[in-house]
Amino acid sequence: MTTEAFERVYLDGTGFDRITEAEVVAVVRDALACGHGGRIITPNIDILRAARANPGLRAFVDDADLVVADGMPLVWASRLTGMPLPERVAGSSLVWSLSEGLGHDGRSIFVIGGAPGADELPDGATRAADRLAAACPGLRIGGTLCPEFGFEHDETRYAQFCTKVIDAQPDLVLVGLGFPKQEQVISRLRPDLPQTWFVGCGAAVNFVAGDVRRAPRWMQRTGLEWAHRLGTEPRRLARRYLRQGAPYALRLLAASARR
Repeated sequence: MTTEAFERVYLDGTGFDRITEAEVVAVVRDALACGHGGRIITPNIDILRAARANPGLRAFVDDADLVVADGMPLVWASRLTGMPLPERVAGSSLVWSLSEGLGHDGRSIFVIGGAPGADELPDGATRAADRLAAACPGLRIGGTLCPEFGFEHDETRYAQFCTKVIDAQPDLVLVGLGFPKQEQVISRLRPDLPQTWFVGCGAAVNFVAGDVRRAPRWMQRTGLEWAHRLGTEPRRLARRYLRQGAPYALRLLAASARR
């Protein structure tokens, strides 16, 4: 199974692969077996809006081998165009399903992100990796990194960071640093790891580590996960979700209906 096997539906200029989460895992496992790496990006409404307005951010989407919809409004919009996406494929779910699939093959992952450690508590990347390894038999942990805020502005620290990932030669790198920083990191690492797959997974490392609770399943299925996130981090997310995301989502749905 290859990435070219899937049709794309275009929403506001971005092509989304009509692919299920299980098919994403199958594509990655097959590609790794053939020695091919790749990049998965999981746009939600916020990322789609940002990519629409900024060509530099659009380049990250265009560079991806698989583009999957992490948001029910995108699934609803695709249905209105007459080319429905089969399901939402959330980065927070892919972290688990990909780890399980790679565990069957005895492959390795590298986890980046999470909250800093405190006292004797390991950092979030380490705790997330430990939980994934415990839940996914056969999965190997190639390494973890929880970089300090602003590390990317110090070239020496940034180079040391990249060297640690490259030296580990992982099969999959989970980068939970938030968009667009995580995509910038992936773009820097990809040339040195052509046989590795990368996923920018946002808050997923925090979810797996147990530092942030993900929304209940019913809220995920009904497109209300954003409301749960807003309730947990109102000061940080209010502008993004209410003043920017919601109006953009309504315009996208209206435009899709007209199509």
